[in-house]
Amino acid sequence: MPKEFEIAREFEVDATPEQVWEAVTSGTGGWLWPMEAPEPQVGGKGPFGSEVTAWDPPHRYTNRVEDVEEIAEQTVNQLDYTIEPRDDGRRAWVRYVHSGVFVDDWDNQYDGASKHTDFYLHTLRQYLTRFEGRPVTAFATFDGPETAGGADALTTVGRALGLADDTAAGTRVQAKGPEGQLLDAVVDYRDPYFIGLRTDDALIRFFGRNHWGYRVGMSVHDFAPGADAKADETAWEGWLNGVFSQP
Repeated sequence: MPKEFEIAREFEVDATPEQVWEAVTSGTGGWLWPMEAPEPQVGGKGPFGSEVTAWDPPHRYTNRVEDVEEIAEQTVNQLDYTIEPRDDGRRAWVRYVHSGVFVDDWDNQYDGASKHTDFYLHTLRQYLTRFEGRPVTAFATFDGPETAGGADALTTVGRALGLADDTAAGTRVQAKGPEGQLLDAVVDYRDPYFIGLRTDDALIRFFGRNHWGYRVGMSVHDFAPGADAKADETAWEGWLNGVFSQP
């Protein structure tokens, strides 16, 4: 049965309101995925067929769509950002509200969306504070093979990276990447559902979507000069497929 949902979060971040505004309107590739910037006016075209219903830079931005493209589980979708200055504009307070209607499997859809929200907003703060809004050079995202849908799939990924099961967020590690490359990284996020690695030039994210009936996926936000999205995808997708091809 269709049912409305709302996921609301508030946080402060060491970035100006203008920097937050830039990240959520035109810099989405640095922390979420690349999207066409919205037309800068109420009634303008937003991403994924949405309409801009609030536009007050750098304080308020809302987009809404009634028929969500390529998502059968959802009809209405609305994203709302409220941004206020703190400390004379040197920092920002942000309220984010994701709302809409899930068509079916409500509890599972809501749990997945809620937990993804926490991880995405954490990645936004990493982008703002660690990469200072640098343009993303290359972005890649993909899912693992069918065998990446088992109950312990994200645990398998963590071990393949060389992480102990109890390696906590904040730990500096030498992660095992494609072709045996060792990555000097910080585990910036770790819980049973997601793993985030931060290097000097990239945010590498692992999504335990196996918990919601899908497959483990990952994204690479690469800020290195000259980075190539296809090369990142080929290398990391080969690594992820290899993790789940082991006997």
